[in-house]
Amino acid sequence: MDEYAWSYPAPGLRPWIGHYTGYRQRGVAPARHRGLPSPYLTLIFTLDDPLVMAAHPDPRQAPGRYRSLAGGLHLGPALITHDGRQSGVQVAVHPLGCRALLGVPAAELANLDVDAGALLGDRFVGETRDRLRCAPDWPARFAVLDAMLGGLLREDAGPSWAAHAVRRLFGTGPVSVAGLASEVGWSPRHLTDRFRAEVGIRPKEAARVARFDRARRAMRPGVRLADVAATHGYADQSHLVRDFRAFAGCAPSRWLADEFGSSGLLQGDFGFVQAHAGPGDDDGRYD
Repeated sequence: MDEYAWSYPAPGLRPWIGHYTGYRQRGVAPARHRGLPSPYLTLIFTLDDPLVMAAHPDPRQAPGRYRSLAGGLHLGPALITHDGRQSGVQVAVHPLGCRALLGVPAAELANLDVDAGALLGDRFVGETRDRLRCAPDWPARFAVLDAMLGGLLREDAGPSWAAHAVRRLFGTGPVSVAGLASEVGWSPRHLTDRFRAEVGIRPKEAARVARFDRARRAMRPGVRLADVAATHGYADQSHLVRDFRAFAGCAPSRWLADEFGSSGLLQGDFGFVQAHAGPGDDDGRYD
C-alpha cells in the first residue's frame, strides 16, 4: 500500500514553509533512499515506525532512529532505510523560517540531523504526533500542522539582508555572488562570511544547490541529461554529472535506477514516495 499527499501550508505560514508532504507505505520491498541537498531544511514527524537514518550528510554523525527529525541544509546525501513500512509528514522549511519556527538560525543545523524535540520540546513533538495519528485523513493532518506550527511563529525571522539574499540565491534563476553583493552594498567576501554565519553554507554553494535541485527534479527515465543540463544552466552534460556526483554521491544513472525503479514513482526528498509529476516538483519557492 502506498499513500502520498502534498499541500501548501496555511497562508500565514507560506513565507516560512514551502510545502507539506504526507506518506505511508506498507507491504513494499525494503529500500534505501538518498535524501539529497535542496533549498529547504527538513522537519519530519513520523506516524508509526521511526525514521531510520543509515547515514547523515556529515559522516561523523552516527546513524540513528528518529520519531521526529529536524535536518539542516546540507551538501551531501543522507541515507534513509526502511524494512517495507514507513509513514509520516514532512515539512519543507525555508531557511528564512528556521528562526521563525525553530528558534535558531539555519546555520546551527547545517549538515546536521537532530531530534526535533531538542528544538521544539518533547511535549510539543508528542502532542503533534498524537494529533497527526488521530486525524482521519491527509487534509486533516495538514490542518494539524497548520495549527501546531502556526503557534510556534516568532517575530525574529532574521536580518532583512538575509531574506533578500536567500530569495535571490534560492529563486528560480541564476544570480552571481558579485551581483548579489552589489545589491546589498557589501563586498563578495563580506557577503559570503555573513551568509554562511546565518544560513550555514556559502552563497556560491546555495546557488549550486538551487541549480542542482531544479535539475534533478526535471530528471526522468527517458529524458536526455544533455537537455536537462542545457535547460538548467549547466555548461554541458559532464558539468551536470560532476555536480550530481558531488551532491548525490552517485551518477545520475544510478540515482534514476534507485529512485524510479520499475514503479514509475520517484522517491521524495527524505524517504517518502511521490508521483514524479506531482505539484511539489515546481512550487514557485522563494519567488
